[in-house]
Amino acid sequence: MQSTPNYLWELDYLLGQGATASVYKAWNKKSGEEVAVKVFNKLSYLRPLEVQMREFEILRKLNHVNIVKFFAVEETGISKQKVLVMEYCSSGSLLSVLEDPENAYGLCEAEFLIVLQCVVEGMNHLRQNSIVHRDIKPGNIMRLIGEEGRSIYKLTDFGAARELDDDEKFISIYGTEEYLHPDIYERAVLKKPLQRAYGVTVDLWSIGVTLYHAACGSLPFIPYGGPRHNKDIMHKIITEKPPTAIAGIQRTEKGPIEWIYELPISCHLSVGLKIHLENILPNILEADEEKCWGFDKFFAETNNVLERIVVHVFSLPHATMHMVYVHDCSSVVNFMEAVFRQTGVAIENQKYFYEGHHYPLMPTLQVKHINRTTEQHPFILISSTSENIVEATYKDPTNDFPRFLPSVDLVGDCSIAKNVLSAVYQTLHVSRALLICQEFILRGTYWLIENTKAECHRILEKKSAMASLLNCTISTENSITKLYNSVNSRNPEFPEFPDLAECRRQLQSIGHTMSSCSHIAEKQKILGFMLLEVSQIQDQIQLDKSVNRMEYCLQKMQLIFNQFKKRKQQSQLGYNEVQIHKLDKVNLGNLAKKVLSIFQDGVVQKYQAAIDKHSTRMSTFTDIQKQVDLVNGYLGASLLDLQKYQDSVSNTVDDLSLRIQQMSVQPNHSPLPSCHNPSKEDLALRMLKLRDQMKTVTCELEQNNGVIERLGVTSSPSV
Repeated sequence: MQSTPNYLWELDYLLGQGATASVYKAWNKKSGEEVAVKVFNKLSYLRPLEVQMREFEILRKLNHVNIVKFFAVEETGISKQKVLVMEYCSSGSLLSVLEDPENAYGLCEAEFLIVLQCVVEGMNHLRQNSIVHRDIKPGNIMRLIGEEGRSIYKLTDFGAARELDDDEKFISIYGTEEYLHPDIYERAVLKKPLQRAYGVTVDLWSIGVTLYHAACGSLPFIPYGGPRHNKDIMHKIITEKPPTAIAGIQRTEKGPIEWIYELPISCHLSVGLKIHLENILPNILEADEEKCWGFDKFFAETNNVLERIVVHVFSLPHATMHMVYVHDCSSVVNFMEAVFRQTGVAIENQKYFYEGHHYPLMPTLQVKHINRTTEQHPFILISSTSENIVEATYKDPTNDFPRFLPSVDLVGDCSIAKNVLSAVYQTLHVSRALLICQEFILRGTYWLIENTKAECHRILEKKSAMASLLNCTISTENSITKLYNSVNSRNPEFPEFPDLAECRRQLQSIGHTMSSCSHIAEKQKILGFMLLEVSQIQDQIQLDKSVNRMEYCLQKMQLIFNQFKKRKQQSQLGYNEVQIHKLDKVNLGNLAKKVLSIFQDGVVQKYQAAIDKHSTRMSTFTDIQKQVDLVNGYLGASLLDLQKYQDSVSNTVDDLSLRIQQMSVQPNHSPLPSCHNPSKEDLALRMLKLRDQMKTVTCELEQNNGVIERLGVTSSPSV
């Protein structure tokens, strides 16, 4: 037990250890508050006093949620060792998070964005106080869980930090070699003479390596054998990196360096976020200070990403999920352009569904006014043109499963076990993604088919309403024709009636068009069968237990791995312990094989079958939709023709009625013959009757028009 006037700790509670100090978990003697104490060793006092005091002075200047809080400087009782009392971060460091097998291929997107935001805001506070850190790495980024259950990351370890303005330089060397700027690496690791002084941008290089590590789970620059064992090639990689490359790997001894320009498929970030990160990384992983971004540019570009909202879009034609990063004040057309860049679906062909309903987007609307989406409730993207179905792109995790060596090697076995668990976690990640993809394929397809089936029903109702309208029109036309013929035979002064033969041909054409729409009922029935099929498959997906079975295996494997970690700390094992260790290796291998079998037979095969079925189903649906759209167009055109014809007939009736009224009141007009033609009084009565008929027809016409307008014959949305 050690203590200062206000704090105490046990040496067993070691949190971390460096060349000049050790960090322990400690407690306040009065309040019991947990803190971290940094206890400096004898080696630290060999440094100049200015260097010893620098960390204290820097910590006193800083006060930010993303910087580990500084409480006090105290001394131990007898040895008088200096002790820094700081905030205790109970969830380890970013490095410990990345060393978890679950994060072997990088953090999930939500957690990565938290890391990015915390690092950016913490670094911004340092720059506002003209401080360069000089040892940024995952191990110096602490983590704790806030009251809301959200991670908070904090920069720590300012032993290498110093005050430095943007235009100042320094010549001293600090840092951890995997994260070092090439110029500092040359002097600190390769022991070459100083070529030039260093500026504040050395922190940007370290941030770039750290962000890549957080995104991918591995370092960006890896020579054969590792950075610590092949320092010359490591130097070659970081100094000869092409301007747009973000990583470089030497896969074989003395082999070529493979330059990488994109984040790997295996990382857990969406394409939408990768696009922005792949723009930032090459500009801060730049050895040339003249070409490297400054901090102002770095802060501007990262905040440009962090300020965006995410719109979740599942592309039904491509069977892929997308996360589109867009500013909430941007117009919808900007969002649709971003969707085009990720999916290839042109803006004019993009149609959307949301929660089962067609969701039209106004291009001029701001994004903040559209519905909020989540991974569980995304927009479903439909293309108005035929698109090729594309399988989800993923790295097959089966190639990453290592094999145990027959000999007992506690350190080596623990390392292999960790890699096995990492591969299982990645297999689970891919399996969940493929299963979710199938769920959204079925959900989107169901909505799409249901929408078109309802459209077929509306078409049949429209057809019925238009048939009634057509019959009324024909009946009216017959009545008017008879009246006109009876009057016009003896009264050439009457206006000419429209070409009756042409009118009849027009009405017959409309009738034929409507008859050709009768097959829509058959298509409606086919869509009903498709809905039933999709619904049944949805039920089957809900019953799929492949992921549950893999999770069960993983739990058992995690217990074995925990035993491996305990044995790793022992110098040697007894005979019985060795036998148990061997059996654990066998069990771990068998569980891994079971996970692979479930993945290949229970997940991948079902997914590929689902994609094939989806392709066939979409092809059938596209053909039906084309016919539905065609019929909708025919009905719309026919309605316009009917309305035009009805207007023409109505005008003729009005004119005819007016002429008869004029004849009945003109005293000098020659009387109509009484033998073969009706008298004026008879005509007047017939006109009154005709007017009554016209009122009835007009009423029916208005009713039919009301039905048609309500059904939206001329402007039904097609998807």
